[in-house]
Order: sequence, then structure tokens, then C-alpha cells
Amino acid sequence: MNETAPVRLSELVATLSLVADLGMGRPMERVLRQTVIALRLAEESGADDGVRAAAYYTSLLTWVGCAADTSELAALFGDETDLYADSHDGDLAGVTMAMFVLRHLGRGSSRVRRAGMVTRFLATAGRSVQQVMQAHCQSASELAGRLDLGEDVCRPLLQSFERWDGRGIPGAAGGAALDPAIRLVQLADNVEAFHHTAGTDGAVTVARERRGTQFDPALVDCFVRNHADVLAGLDRIQAWDEVIALDPRLGACLSDAALDRALQAFADFADLKSPPRLGHSRGVAALAAAAATRLGLLAEDVHLVRRAGWVHDIGMIGVPSAIWNATAPWSLSQAERARTHPYLTERMLAGMPGLNAVARCAAQHHERLDGSGYPHGLSGDALPMTSRVLAAADVFHALGEPRPHRAPLPADAAAGVLPAEAKAGRLDPDAVAAVLASSGRRVRRTPDGLTARETEVLLHLARGLSNPEIAAALTLSRKTVSTHLEHIYTKLGVTTRTQAALVALRRGLAGG
Repeated sequence: MNETAPVRLSELVATLSLVADLGMGRPMERVLRQTVIALRLAEESGADDGVRAAAYYTSLLTWVGCAADTSELAALFGDETDLYADSHDGDLAGVTMAMFVLRHLGRGSSRVRRAGMVTRFLATAGRSVQQVMQAHCQSASELAGRLDLGEDVCRPLLQSFERWDGRGIPGAAGGAALDPAIRLVQLADNVEAFHHTAGTDGAVTVARERRGTQFDPALVDCFVRNHADVLAGLDRIQAWDEVIALDPRLGACLSDAALDRALQAFADFADLKSPPRLGHSRGVAALAAAAATRLGLLAEDVHLVRRAGWVHDIGMIGVPSAIWNATAPWSLSQAERARTHPYLTERMLAGMPGLNAVARCAAQHHERLDGSGYPHGLSGDALPMTSRVLAAADVFHALGEPRPHRAPLPADAAAGVLPAEAKAGRLDPDAVAAVLASSGRRVRRTPDGLTARETEVLLHLARGLSNPEIAAALTLSRKTVSTHLEHIYTKLGVTTRTQAALVALRRGLAGG
């Protein structure tokens, strides 16, 4: 395949749908099949070209917010993939939704902690869960904006959890106020899920049962009349090829600058999987590119390393948040699950010929010269200098960042680890020297309107610290932290931690 081939927008967005599949613990290409259904249903219902194009990109991005909200979901429900697995089973609204949440709330926690969580959920009318769902919609819409997909896609993504009967989240739209694209996607999502588990009869039955409640009645009637055509060959199609062929932009390719912006967005959303990693991928990309330049690598190799740095951890999304957020040493099974993430990165990017070299480099950031790394146990000459530089940059940057199980290492201590790794034969000595020489502290920019102290509070908030933890870290009272947070949310126009994290990344507060 041609590694210099241009990357099509449809390929990039379809890749993000694979990210969503992994983040939800669902079969790969589930969202792709959902998209095929949505576009077939759009055709049968007589939707115009604008609605079809909006439904195409809305479908591919609807669940990508899972990358941003799984840390919060894990805190509320344990393994987020168990929650997602059950999310289609009932017509979730009102009491039904509350009972669904209560069944899952605090799973894996002690009886005392779970009781406390249930009490808070009931006392606040489920505000914490609603905030996570709204953050999901906001982050997906934000990503669509960063991909220049326009208001016709950003708007329906904000309605992902709304319903035809107006009983959705946040409950601001229903009936004709629901964007036509999201109506198509919501029905297609459930049809795909039930078709996968219960066949055609199951898909038709769920559509009928939720007609006029969750789904647009006219759209359900259209599906029921034409279900044979809408579902034809769904189990046999090559979903990736089918979706790319349906591209409403007819194969529009991204410029180098647009592709770089998109891959930076990949970086930010991968890091949101675990709040303490905020800015990690940007930082690794910047450090690896600087080191590659210092080594005198060709300009195209420097560009490759930077792009590989942006996407190297996107496979983390396929590993449950509870593993990344563990404060105790991993069990053997947890460690093995975590070690799959470079392979998942490679697999997700495999559909884009224009990123073949980037995918290979990104997937090798945990390989080691002596063959002790993963996922493929490569060694020696099998690892090009681009991969060696990325590996050294990843180690150095990670050591200086906080993790749930440890505090960040001071710069001198982190710098001491890399030569020891080189001496042991695991990291390349030249790559290590270049990374250390390029690791001067970069000055962070302060977001407009925030004081220096508010900026510090914002960074800690974005990395997932609670108010008491921020107070302890900055030697402030909890009341002072709360006041700072009120000012931050007001000045930045945000309401959730996820939005705050995205602002921190956009303004250059975290990472490179």
C-alpha cells in the first residue's frame, strides 16, 4: 500500500468510530454497520443530501465521546464496558432510566460506598450521571468542530441522548425539534444492536416498541415497511469498505495541515481516557520531534515522529478506565490488558494507507532494543531510529507526569532513568541523549482572563483531581478552590471537567 497516499476525511472519521467501539467494549465495526443502516434508512425515507451527509458523520462520531467520559463512568459504575453492554436493553427514560442507573451504580465497590453513591444520586436527581452524558455530547460535538465538519454535524451530536418524547438528556429538545440526522442515528444504533443479538425480528420489534417514545414514529414506520432493504446483507458486508463508499464528500482528502490538526485532536481525546495523562500525547510528540531534529533525521522522518507521537496512545481507549486509574499495582490480567494498547493503536489506524508508517511507529513506542518490549517483541535492527526516539520520549515524558499510583518524578530523577535504560540495552543511547538534550522546560501559556493561580487550579482540575486534592496540592482551603473553580467555569464558559480539560489543551496549558 502507498504510505504517501493522501488521507481522506471519511477514513479519518471512520477510524474514530473504531475508537468508539473499543472504548465501549463492543465488537469492532459496530458503529460502521450502524452508519450503513442510517444511510440506507435516510435513502428509504427520502432525506435530502444535506441530511444524509450530516447523518453519515453524526453516526460515525456519536459514540466517540466515550473516550472522554469513561473515567467518570468508571468512577460511578466500575467497568464502563459492562454499563455500555446493557444500555440498549430497555427504553431508558424517567423511572426506567433511574432504575437502570441504580442497578449499575457503584459496581465493584464496597457495600458502604455503594450505599453512599445511591443516596447522593437520589438526593441530586442523578445530576452526576446527567453531567457525564452531557459531557459526552459536548466532547463529540467539539471534535466534529475541530475536524471542520460544520454546524450540521456539531448540532445533532449535542442531542445524542435526547428522545422523540422529550424525556432525554438534557431534555431540551424533542419531536420536530430533534435534528433529522440524530433521529436517523438513534434508530440505526438500536436497530444494529438488536439485529446483532436477535436478528431481523429483534430489530423490527424494538423499533415498534419504542415508536413515539425514543424514536420518530414516521421514521419507525419507514423502517418497518422497508426493513428487508435496510438490513440486507448486513452480516456479510465489508463494513469499512461500505462506509467509505458511502462518503458524502466523495473522497475529499485532507491537506497536510488539516491532517495534523485532526491527529492533534486524536491526541487530546486519547489522553482524556485518564485525566492525569492530560497533554501526554502532545508533549511526547513535541519532545520526540525535537529530538529527531537534533539527531539530524530527514524532515519527513521528523514529521512522521511528531504524528506518531500524537496518536501513539489512542489504543488506550480500548482498555477499561479502571486499569489506567488503578492506585495499586496491576494484577497479571490487568497488565496483560494494558499491554494490548499499542496493538490496538496499530489496528485502528490500519484502514488508512496514508498513515501506514505513522501507525507502525506509533505501535512500537513500547518495543525495546533487547526484545523485552511489546506488543511484538521486536529488537535491534527491526526498530528504526524514528521508533527509538519515540520510545525514549514517551518514557521521559511519562516519568515527569503524575499517575494514580505515583507522584511525578522530579526532572533530575526522570533524566537519570533514561541512561540506565540505555545501559541495560533497552533504549537507544543516541535517542536517549537527544531526548534529554531536547527536554528543556517549555513555558505554558495562560488562558485569557485567568489568573496564574486559576490556571494552576484549572490544570489540576483537568487532570482529574477533586476539590480536596487540589486544595492539598496547592495549599489552599477548599472554599478558596471552590471560588477559583466558579471563576474558571464562568470565564471559560464551561460547565464540566471534560470541557475544562479541552480548553486547557487548546490553550497550550498541558503537553507540548
